[in-house]
Amino acid sequence: MARPTVHIVLHVVVPWAVAWWGYRSRWRQCWLWLLVGWLIDVDHLLAESTYVPDRCSIGFHPLHTVPAAVAYLGLTAWQRTRWLGLGLCIHVLLDALDCIWMAASHS
Repeated sequence: MARPTVHIVLHVVVPWAVAWWGYRSRWRQCWLWLLVGWLIDVDHLLAESTYVPDRCSIGFHPLHTVPAAVAYLGLTAWQRTRWLGLGLCIHVLLDALDCIWMAASHS
């Protein structure tokens, strides 16, 4: 049961660390924008079961796909959308890390 808890904690701590070290003068505002990246989890509402702790989100949910991640990366190119894009990219990377962790624990 530790993996799902660590996963959720990382979704808060990693954006905080990026905001703190990358944008210290405006870290609170940046951190909030990075946390907005969590909004892509709205696609979980389209699934049969909204939350399944042992299901890999990458490739399963429409906002957790490679084309979506490429679009999120594109958002980082403009200053106005950089923090949002970064938050979305961090979210997808953390979800991918969770998928790797799940696969390793099942083998």
